[in-house]
Amino acid sequence: MTIYTLAVEGVQKLIPYKAGKPIEELERELGISNIVKLASNENPLGIGAKAREAIQNAAAELALYPDGSGFNLKKALAEKYAVSTEQITLGNGSNEILELVARAFLTPENEVIFSQHAFAVYPIVTQAVGAKAVVTPAVNYGHDLNAMFSKVTTKTRLVFIANPNNPTGTLLKQEAIEHFIGLLPSHVICVLDEAYFEFVSQSEVVDSVSWLKQFPNLIITRTFSKAYGLAGLRVGYSLSSIEIADLLNRVRQPFNNNSLALAAAEAALNDVEHVRATVENNAAGMTQLIDGFKALDLAWIPSAGNFVSVDLKQAGAPIYEKLLRKGVIVRPVDVYEMPNFLRISIGTPAENAKFLEALKEVLTNV
Repeated sequence: MTIYTLAVEGVQKLIPYKAGKPIEELERELGISNIVKLASNENPLGIGAKAREAIQNAAAELALYPDGSGFNLKKALAEKYAVSTEQITLGNGSNEILELVARAFLTPENEVIFSQHAFAVYPIVTQAVGAKAVVTPAVNYGHDLNAMFSKVTTKTRLVFIANPNNPTGTLLKQEAIEHFIGLLPSHVICVLDEAYFEFVSQSEVVDSVSWLKQFPNLIITRTFSKAYGLAGLRVGYSLSSIEIADLLNRVRQPFNNNSLALAAAEAALNDVEHVRATVENNAAGMTQLIDGFKALDLAWIPSAGNFVSVDLKQAGAPIYEKLLRKGVIVRPVDVYEMPNFLRISIGTPAENAKFLEALKEVLTNV
């Protein structure tokens, strides 16, 4: 008998999520400076001016608890997406929303369907509550919706779809997702994870919010961590039916969003210029990296997000370690069954250039 045996079975066997290496950690380990971090899909332009001002104004009230309902942020979101505030659930990042969904709807008798190469949090929240994960093979590193639907049974309770998908960046078309959700029986909830939807081109963007009236079993999750540059404040949200939002808010902890996060997210939501500059930098950076991969004769997975996974034609982990010693942090994706790939977040032009030069040196000396 050990302390570990006292934990619930799913937690006993759980492997925690491993985040991208922080800059400070690499500085401590190797004693180097001028480090470039392209590992966690953060916004290289940082926080916007409107959000920064909102944080400064909100700081005067830090001795008080935040608004536990997040009224002002919900109101801003409701106006932006033409939904009711009662359809919104706020999370400590969209990751918490995924956990709330698992806690609210899953038991050990249930099954959860998601794709190979999909976001690592899906199996974590599934296993933590003791539900069964049903993983379908990917097609061209993306979701195979036909395969996913074929696995639906009377035990299925959730289906996770990431669009764009992390870490592959693959994108499903609107018609395909809409058709898929329409086929699902009423006892299956579809969680459409759109953490990177702001980066999708206007010609390919999916208008998922319009489906909420049609599909009461749909949950859309989004975040302020990526395009809005608020990763350090942890703000996410979901849009759903009023009934689903009510259930999620029953298991949501009070004050799960702090005062600075709520104020910054409300201000950032309508900071059109900052988001525009972010998206433009991302498009230019994606071209810069792809041109660099071409010059190195490397393949990559076409991505609709703010990152791209590159095929090194050899084990990625040793290349990752060598890049660390050159002051460049990227993301190995072995846990996603992609051992020969590294995922690269889009940075500033200078950060992208430093990475490409470091990668060239490492591959030359392999």
